[in-house]
Amino acid sequence: MTHKKPNRLIKEKSPYLRQHAYNPVDWYPWCEEAFRKAKEEDKPVFLSVGYSTCHWCHVMEKESFEDPEIARILNENFVAIKVDREERPDIDSLYMSVCQMLTGSGGWPLTVLMTPDKEPFFAGTYFPKESHYGRPGLRDILLGVAQLWREDREKVLNSAGRVVSALKESAAQEKSSRLNPQAIEEAFSEFFFSFDREQGGFGHAPKFPVPHNLMFLLRYFYRTKNENALHMATFTLEKMRLGGIWDFVGHGFHRYSTDSMWLLPHFEKMLYDNALLMTAYTEAYQITQNDLFRETAEDIADYLLRDMRSPEGGFYSAEDADSEGEEGKFYTWSLEELRQALTQKELELVVKVFHLKEEGNFLEEATRRKTGRNVLFMAFPLEKHARDLGMEPQELKSRLEEIRNKLFRARERRVRPLKDDKILTDWNALAVVAFSLAGRHLRRDDFVEVARTTADFLLENLYVDGKLLHRYKDSEASLYGLLEDYAYLIWGLLELYQSTFELRYLQAALELLERSLIHFWDEEGGGFFQTPDYGEKLLLRKKETYDGALPSGNGVMAYNLVRLARMLGRKDYEDMAVKTLESFFKDIENYPSAHSFALMALDLLANGSSELVVVAPSGEELWKEDMETLRGKFLPDLTVLKREEDLVKLSLFLKGLKANDSGVAYYLCRGFACQRPTESFEEVLNTLEG
Repeated sequence: MTHKKPNRLIKEKSPYLRQHAYNPVDWYPWCEEAFRKAKEEDKPVFLSVGYSTCHWCHVMEKESFEDPEIARILNENFVAIKVDREERPDIDSLYMSVCQMLTGSGGWPLTVLMTPDKEPFFAGTYFPKESHYGRPGLRDILLGVAQLWREDREKVLNSAGRVVSALKESAAQEKSSRLNPQAIEEAFSEFFFSFDREQGGFGHAPKFPVPHNLMFLLRYFYRTKNENALHMATFTLEKMRLGGIWDFVGHGFHRYSTDSMWLLPHFEKMLYDNALLMTAYTEAYQITQNDLFRETAEDIADYLLRDMRSPEGGFYSAEDADSEGEEGKFYTWSLEELRQALTQKELELVVKVFHLKEEGNFLEEATRRKTGRNVLFMAFPLEKHARDLGMEPQELKSRLEEIRNKLFRARERRVRPLKDDKILTDWNALAVVAFSLAGRHLRRDDFVEVARTTADFLLENLYVDGKLLHRYKDSEASLYGLLEDYAYLIWGLLELYQSTFELRYLQAALELLERSLIHFWDEEGGGFFQTPDYGEKLLLRKKETYDGALPSGNGVMAYNLVRLARMLGRKDYEDMAVKTLESFFKDIENYPSAHSFALMALDLLANGSSELVVVAPSGEELWKEDMETLRGKFLPDLTVLKREEDLVKLSLFLKGLKANDSGVAYYLCRGFACQRPTESFEEVLNTLEG
């Protein structure tokens, strides 16, 4: 049934919250008004956290939040609050910690029951409406808690007190430890022993891309020349590209694979996954010169620019898994649909290449029955398919591209999944990283221009009165930025400076770093809080240290600090990077592979970096040709600076570096010390590659 009268969520910007605006539940957004109402009416709070492209969030909505009985129970006994985890990752992170502490796992939708003072006493994820097979249903949970709240309040409050105490004790545990580069080796070992040698990736189903882990392995190979590290990264990237997690028709990667073969994806597409994967494929191409990796990076870019680009210059957040109430319907095919779109010869070809079947090539998860629908996945490299078909690889590639174009046109006539069109600073910053790197290393100046436009959009619209904001929607920027917004944008601006040598981007990165140190830095314990000191006061001011689907803000900030320290001769920044890593190094030692980005920062600290300073007379442009040569090299420990007077104001380190009378001078620096200048770029290159 449809509830015609909208609730408060109709006034919200979040597409996820607006999806629930016609539920019969009397939803509030996260606000003080909701908690005030809970106190005045003496009711517990029901908190539901999700996001717009979350499949099980949709399921729980249909089963429970659209149900009049559940709505009545909630409205009579609770104050119900909806939160978009992408808008408020600080709230999500805090209460997800509670869920993991109480249940040993987490996920979305996140379901939390708490007191009007925001103290949680119950947490879980998806609950069906009714209890069955030993799994509690939402109806019984709500009725049971409502009865406890009325009849045994002390038991509930004691439970909440224990949860809050445990949460604070966990946060207060001493985690500081001296840095030990051996953690880098131990992380490699963990990846090595969890690597799936048949299908790529790590561990068992479900499999997530986690591109920053692959970036770590590529850097480990760069330092050690250990071929196992290179193989784990590139084999995983190849198997993902050939699997159903890759959208053969429209390009871009789906969220994750539900199986170990990368066959059946969870179909939503996220900006952050695709931006990070674009970066990983670019770096893999630099090392291997494998055209598949280059093409994949470029195809991701094409998808983002076609389907996810906003007119203002930012990128939208995500596309849903569901359309017409069915997950994957937009992306999967029956053989009859393919017959209507293709010639008989084309159909015969795609059936062989993509392993298609009349009854479907995957099972419906709930019933384990054939679906009649197919996911397009190659499984094996194009060259193997060409041999099996007796064709030249280029001929097969050309024919598949013709077929792809036909299927794309046919698919565009379908009902599209919902697009979450909010623009998030942190995820857009990852797009700046991706387009800057791909533009520089794939020699795509158009990609660099995309990075420039996106960075300018963020700086002009989401950096207001010295504070970064987190979300842009309907021409309005709001919500205070969190650590990840600052950390990722600084990273993006550093990459953009490397691609353009426009000093304003380096200056903006430096300004954002200084703002971060003022408002996020933990003076007592080192490292950075997730929320600024001017932000909303929650139960706990958390520090995020583990990498998840996204790298931790502390890991990225440590990486930024080391790079800026080396670029500008700022030893104080390097000291802060050390303190940041030391603040959670015991966590790193306990589980190194869950901190791959922090270990990339540790690698720079332990093994050093190179800074190349270009000093050229005014009007001298020949040095740019030398930079073109550098573009194709994988040198992750190198940064390049173009000396100019305004840059010298930022760094006295550069003051004494002068041009030669005869032209360009190159200064190669390591450890805050520079070698003698040389006019020979070949000499510089030999040193870097040696």
